[in-house]
Amino acid sequence: MADTTVKVDSKTRDRFAAVAAARGQSVRAYLAELAIEEENQIKLSKATAVFREIIAQPGLAEAFDEAFPDDTPARQNTAGRAA
Repeated sequence: MADTTVKVDSKTRDRFAAVAAARGQSVRAYLAELAIEEENQIKLSKATAVFREIIAQPGLAEAFDEAFPDDTPARQNTAGRAA
């Protein structure tokens, strides 16, 4: 893979260098890891949004319980209990 140059102001460069040093990494390794982590966060955010949309559908929990009756957790009666 070919190297490239990214221009940032000296304050940002110094901040990247300080964080990388604190983690025992080169700036190159730190930025590569940071890019992967950010990509993963984007994917996780998208997956979370889809999951929340799906579980918000009316009757989904009941349909799941019906389809998998042996896997349904026991419901606890929480009436009258303090939080």
